[in-house]
Amino acid sequence: QAAEVRVALGYPDVYEIGMSNLALPILYTILNRQAQVLAERVFAPWTDMEAAIRQASIPLLSLESKRPLSEFDIIGFSLGYELTYTNVLNMLDLAGIPVLAGDRDDSHPLIVAGGTCAFNPEPMADFIDLFAIGDGEELAAELVNTFRQCKREGCKKRETVSRLATIPGIYAPSLFDTDY
Repeated sequence: QAAEVRVALGYPDVYEIGMSNLALPILYTILNRQAQVLAERVFAPWTDMEAAIRQASIPLLSLESKRPLSEFDIIGFSLGYELTYTNVLNMLDLAGIPVLAGDRDDSHPLIVAGGTCAFNPEPMADFIDLFAIGDGEELAAELVNTFRQCKREGCKKRETVSRLATIPGIYAPSLFDTDY
């Protein structure tokens, strides 16, 4: 039976580092236990693999099914430390997904980020559709369930983002005008 909502859990560092992150298996389990939800993982490739991916014009793929990231509904990145910010951008580029949130449309996955660096989301606000501020374990199920409802109703991205932003702990940068 096909999943109604497909989520790629992205760790913006190599597999060996990402697999030691405790949030990843917890979120993976929470999401995959939900009916009609499929969660898979994706990691940043080493530089030699990145070069091979680019040379072969292969998009970045999920670990479990080798599905292109562009075929997921949601890509969730765990931001554990600031040095991975550029890896997030590189992973989006490798996946063929526009890096800037404003350049993405309804055909692209929703990009969500959480983790300790989400407590200060502004450095990544131009690139991320939604930030989960707080425990992802608490927010993941509600976020996916609300997304599923929006998808069933045929909501456009802007409406989906607006509805998801009503969940306590979810911040949508595109809904705010920043004045410096």
